[in-house]
Formats: sequence, C-alpha cells, structure tokens
Amino acid sequence: MSIYYVLIIIFLVISLSIRLNFRKANLSWEIQMRFTTEEIEKETERLLENMQHRGWDRTDCEIIAPLTLEINKLKKEKNAVILAHSYQTPDIVFGVADYSGDSLGLSKIAAGVDADIIVFAGVVFMAETAKILSPEKTVIVPSVDAGCSLADGVTAEDVRELREKYPGVPIVLYVNSNADVKAEVDVCVTSANVEKIVSEMPEDRIIFLPDKNMANYLRKVTDKEIIDWDATCIVHDNIRPDSITEFRHVFGEDVIVLAHSECPPDVLDRVDMVGGTGDMINFIKEHPDKKKYMLATECGLADRLAIEFPDREFLGSCVMCPYMKQNNLRNILLALQDPKPEQIIDLPPEIIQEAKKSLEKMVA
Repeated sequence: MSIYYVLIIIFLVISLSIRLNFRKANLSWEIQMRFTTEEIEKETERLLENMQHRGWDRTDCEIIAPLTLEINKLKKEKNAVILAHSYQTPDIVFGVADYSGDSLGLSKIAAGVDADIIVFAGVVFMAETAKILSPEKTVIVPSVDAGCSLADGVTAEDVRELREKYPGVPIVLYVNSNADVKAEVDVCVTSANVEKIVSEMPEDRIIFLPDKNMANYLRKVTDKEIIDWDATCIVHDNIRPDSITEFRHVFGEDVIVLAHSECPPDVLDRVDMVGGTGDMINFIKEHPDKKKYMLATECGLADRLAIEFPDREFLGSCVMCPYMKQNNLRNILLALQDPKPEQIIDLPPEIIQEAKKSLEKMVA
C-alpha cells in the first residue's frame, strides 16, 4: 500500500473521530442550554453529596449534571422508571435510577410500579425477566451489547437434549439466563434462594444450569446429586483464592470477606459469607460493628456500598464486568428519547407464558 493511501486512511479515521466527538459535545451543549445555571448547580450539589465518597469531585458532577437533569425530566414526561443493577456505575445508580438492586428484585419492583416504560440498566436477560413479569409494559435495554457469559452458556435446545438424556430429573435454572431457556425448565432460582429451593425439592437428583461454580457450591450445602453444566460468570470465575489470602495478610484478619456463590470453590472455602448481592448488602446492614470488607464480586457493588455506608471501608479485589459497563448516561438518554427497535424487549407470548411458570414456581 502506497504512502498516499495510508495518509488518506489516517485522514478519514481522524475526520470520523472529530465528527463523533463533535456530535457528543454538541448533544451535551444542547442539553446544557435547556437548564438554568441555578438548576445545574443544584443538580451538581445533589450528585456531589451522593458520589464524593467514591472520588467524584465537583467538576465530574458538573459535567454529568445536564445529562442527569434531562434524563430525570424525560422520565416524568414519559411515565418511565429506570432500574439499575448494583453493578452499574455511581452516576447511573445515584444520578438517574429510581431503584437499584439485584436482577430479580428489580423485575419484581418493575411489575408493581405504575409506569408505562421500564429502562433496565443491566444486561439483556434482566430486561427479559422484567418483560416476563410485566408483559404489558414497554421494556427497554440501553445497550443491546450488554450480554452475559452465563446466559450465553446454555440454550433452549441444550435443555431439551438434557430432558431426553435424563428423563424425569427436574431441571433447576439460575435466573441469569435467557427467556427461551426459562421457558424450558421446571423452576428458576436466584443466588439468594438457590440453597433453600434445591434443599427442599423432593428429588434426590437434579440438573442445575448453567453455573458450574454454583453447582459445586450446592454439592457442599445440600445432600443432592447435582448434574451440572459447563458455564461460568466471566466476573466471578476470575476471582482467585490467593487474592483473599493476600488481603488478609495486608489488611489484617479483621477484614470480612463476602463472596458471591458464582465464585470458584477454592475461593468460597476462604471467605466469611457466601451469597448473592442482596445477601452481602443485608450482612453489612446487620453488622454495623464490622468496618473493613473485601467483596469478591463485581466492582460496581463496592462503589454503591461505599456511598451507602460511608463509615465502612471497602477494599478490593473486584473484577469489572465488561457487559454491565456497556450502559452509560448517554445511551440511557438516547433510549428514552427514541429507542431503536432492537433496544425494545419483544418476546413471543408463548415464551412469556412458559417462562413465567418457572419464575412463579420459585416464588411458590
């Protein structure tokens, strides 16, 4: 390739980058012009009060204030609510979210709120669960690229093949899965109730999908024979046991380590409590005397809890979820303004009907 063509390509790349940056800046400028200096200052103060515990300064908050103002204004106009998973960044959780928490808890909230539109700042399977429980509402996902290694790790066809291979064996599905898979199983579970539900099932043998690490955890805490599947969470499977040992060595034995049950078995063997996101939050609430924590989970939870519990110290190590971080204030705003067809969750009625059965059986 001649130098002439190389220069042309470089020029086109730079030109495209400038145009994209101009469009982003122009959008922010247009939004900023809709609000008075006083409104932006008041919003900046609100954001700063909530987020300064995680290193956000006044300049950071001033930059996002017009966006959060515009999003919150649009919510009211469109009768929409924004649900943010605990792994989202603080600007989403404390800037625009109406509710934050774990995936199923948020979907239950969505079913009970008086709203026409639900914007789910999480991953796609979570938005699908909200649609299953609220089929009459418009459910929007800001980023269609927000997938999940667990949800992608098992298909509806896989479940049908397991039915043939193990006739009569009940299939238990972790809620981190796609809607068409939920429609094929006997019961769904969450990380908070999996141990209780599996323990109380009358069968001695069960198939557990899709999380292999959680299946290993169930083998330790129940007396069931577990037939597992080979899928793991990209976040929790990358947490290593030596990081826990090292943290105890560096920060002292009074560090309380809380781990998600999606972590590998050799990690769970070294921690003080195993559970889901909600279990970790409840543990911290119920133990005000414990001041130092290590959370073996996604980084966003520590960001949220450091703000909600400023008297506690949250130390690494955590792993960032590349899927969760696909959401940001900009794509939330654009999804509210004019969602693309692919951002609107649309499930066949038969999938909604069958998937809802597995969720309702869990609740029952």
